[in-house]
Amino acid sequence: MRKKRIRKLLALLGAAVLAVCSFAGCGGEKADENVLYVYNYGEYLDPEAIDLFEEEYGVRVVYDEFETNEVMYPKVSAHNGQYDVVCASDYMIKKLILNDLIQPLDWEELPTAKENTGEVYLEMSEGFDPGNQYAVPYTWGTVGILYDPEMTGEEIDSWEVLWDPKYTDDILMQDSVRDLFGVALKYLGYSLNTTDIGELEEARDLLIAQKPLVQAYIMDEVRDKMIAGESAIGVIYSGEAEEALEGNENLLYVIPKEGTNIWVDSWVVTKESAHRNLAYQWIEFMCRPEIALMNFEYIWYSTPNVGLLDLLDEETLENETLFPHLEEYENLEALDYLGEEAEALYFELWKEVKSA
Repeated sequence: MRKKRIRKLLALLGAAVLAVCSFAGCGGEKADENVLYVYNYGEYLDPEAIDLFEEEYGVRVVYDEFETNEVMYPKVSAHNGQYDVVCASDYMIKKLILNDLIQPLDWEELPTAKENTGEVYLEMSEGFDPGNQYAVPYTWGTVGILYDPEMTGEEIDSWEVLWDPKYTDDILMQDSVRDLFGVALKYLGYSLNTTDIGELEEARDLLIAQKPLVQAYIMDEVRDKMIAGESAIGVIYSGEAEEALEGNENLLYVIPKEGTNIWVDSWVVTKESAHRNLAYQWIEFMCRPEIALMNFEYIWYSTPNVGLLDLLDEETLENETLFPHLEEYENLEALDYLGEEAEALYFELWKEVKSA
């Protein structure tokens, strides 16, 4: 864990220096063919993979990080050519497609990605990328509950626990509009993608009622706080959960019985990318099984790379946090982009929850 934090800090410092140089003119202009601009979630790639890519292709990578899709989108929308390749989630990729912000891919120029991306994950992607025209799956996973049974004194299998007053100031929630509302909507028996005003207002009221019980609305810090024993229960992504399980053997991860979000994150190339060929080389490089293994062991998110699966031991493949038997669960849904009007409604209700 400590090693990962140090490596992340060094990567961020390096990216910051490169970004200043590239945009200030000390490393060439933006159109420099030897520079690739990548935008990805925080702590979502092994920094050593960047070093290997730079060494092999004789290029520099300017690598920036964001925390949520909602932070990423406006930057890509306003300055589309600033980045060449972006990692984004299912519903946000659909929004990027609809607003003509990313370009169709030529899979014939992506033979490694074509060979190593499992058919089941391409089928999962059809919901937000019909025909698999725009996105190459990078990771997938679930959203669930991480908890310490020594602190709760009970087994947990339902979202209901997040509204139990006995856990006041011991609950961590995701600081993300769709994830936050997704929990409440699933608990109420509704779709993650509802646009029904009555259902959404019911979810808002439920979240407002829960607010006095919540210790914090955060993202990656859920993992760190749970490892440190600073909270009993946290809503978390499965990869973060796996890392927490390694850091604290007392913890357990569960997919609640009411259902949850099953998601896919993918690489896309921006519409105005000035370095399309480099972007393709980046995607191809990330789809090599040995590089995918580096990233898998760094971020601990489930992989769509079938070549990588052949490199994993049986114990890892049987890890149900990373590779759950999806057929055993009901009401699993992927988030969908619901249009500008519905998106504005979700944000307005989210602000009402946060300001209550």
